[in-house]
Amino acid sequence: MLTLGLAFVGLLAYGFWFDNEYIPLIPYALIVLFVALFYTEYTFFFIIAATPLSINIEEYTDSFGLFVPTEPLLFGTMLLLLIQNIKYNVFPNYLRNSVIVWTVIFYLGWVFFTSITSENMAVSLKFLLARLWFIIPILFYGSSIFYEPKKIRWFLWLFISAMVIAITYTILVHASYRFGEKESHWVMWPFFKDHTIYGALVALVVPLIFSFYFSRKHTPLLQFILIGFMFISLLGLYFSYTRAAWLSVFLGIIVWLLIRFKVKFSWIAGITLIVGIYIWASWDSIQQDLARNKYEHTTEEFGERLQSATNVTTDASNLERINRWNCAIDMFRERPWVGFGPGMYSFEYARFQRPENLTIISTNFGNMGNAHSEYLGPLAEMGWIGMLSMLAIVIAIFYEGITLYNDWPAEDREIKTLLMGFIVSLSTYFIHGFLNNFLDTDKAAVPIWAMCAIFIALRARLNHMQRQVRVSATDDKISSQAN
Repeated sequence: MLTLGLAFVGLLAYGFWFDNEYIPLIPYALIVLFVALFYTEYTFFFIIAATPLSINIEEYTDSFGLFVPTEPLLFGTMLLLLIQNIKYNVFPNYLRNSVIVWTVIFYLGWVFFTSITSENMAVSLKFLLARLWFIIPILFYGSSIFYEPKKIRWFLWLFISAMVIAITYTILVHASYRFGEKESHWVMWPFFKDHTIYGALVALVVPLIFSFYFSRKHTPLLQFILIGFMFISLLGLYFSYTRAAWLSVFLGIIVWLLIRFKVKFSWIAGITLIVGIYIWASWDSIQQDLARNKYEHTTEEFGERLQSATNVTTDASNLERINRWNCAIDMFRERPWVGFGPGMYSFEYARFQRPENLTIISTNFGNMGNAHSEYLGPLAEMGWIGMLSMLAIVIAIFYEGITLYNDWPAEDREIKTLLMGFIVSLSTYFIHGFLNNFLDTDKAAVPIWAMCAIFIALRARLNHMQRQVRVSATDDKISSQAN
């Protein structure tokens, strides 16, 4: 211990003497490595808790973007799991039975293929690496952790509590500016880049809190805490001033009603078809109504801000989003099969901007972000197969989640309620995904893949329970025949 202490002091002195601020961090990195090696599960749950509070070092340095402490831990955990898997099976065998896993594997395979054909292979391979350090530790390894239901409760407590801390911080800072609309774009810094990703995550956590509260009978203290969490999250949702987040929660409630009352898919498809035909037949009058809408997203009034979502004539935010979508479609038209390469949209879209689509917030350098869509982004970067692979993942997630909810025993109210919460939570994000895309950040990727891992684990657990029932029934039958 004395030797280790002297070594630590020596490293500190060396770092200060040569003005290297990174040297003193080495001992802490070694401690983290030790915990990751021998307590991988604790590292996993630390990542869950740290995700809402992680900070992008790009905000403080001129270096590349990296969320700390989560992304270094995710990368290290991924390497550790892959090395451990050489000696023994780290990942559960039931992964091969999951439709989610197979669609994700196909997606990753296509990302790799289009990285080879990319305009910049280095950027695209980095994109693939970032996807892997989310998927391998959270989805693949997480599916073994969540096989025990109590670990699902750990996930909920840790993630919800951390999100409530971030929301409370944001509300307090925002309150010091009298909840102004302009300030709502940045008061969540440094935990969130802007109000769009903040609103998406607040919308995602709201169904988790409500389902956790109603899943079981809690002690009075826990009831009080969860009710407080509900109030804080709803307050955060309102003052996020994020129209997409409000809309996603509203549509999430509709998803809950459709599943809760077991509305047939044929009815949903029929109503959707009727609405689609009506919109097509009335498109000219709808366009005229949209042109008359002059409400701006900068207003603080709830009703006017909602109406501004359909302002496609003067609202700069809406027009810029349409500009990005048009660029994505034009990029797809130029390279429909393999696209420009994963992660390449922000580097390539500038030359696809049409003069008539430019807004006051557009840039000729094309350095202002992504395609604002989880579906059009892959279309531009990986062609039509890329978009279909993303849609296949979304379909697989909801197919697995909804069928699992329907198959789960009704007497197990806790898990059944939590499953509904996960489905609604995921629906808020993937509905939001039509307007924004955040799966390349830890903020969205960690909870999304964690909930998918829960679906996989609970499906495996349900299959095991059903096998036990069948074996027990067979044994009883044999026993009765013997008697």
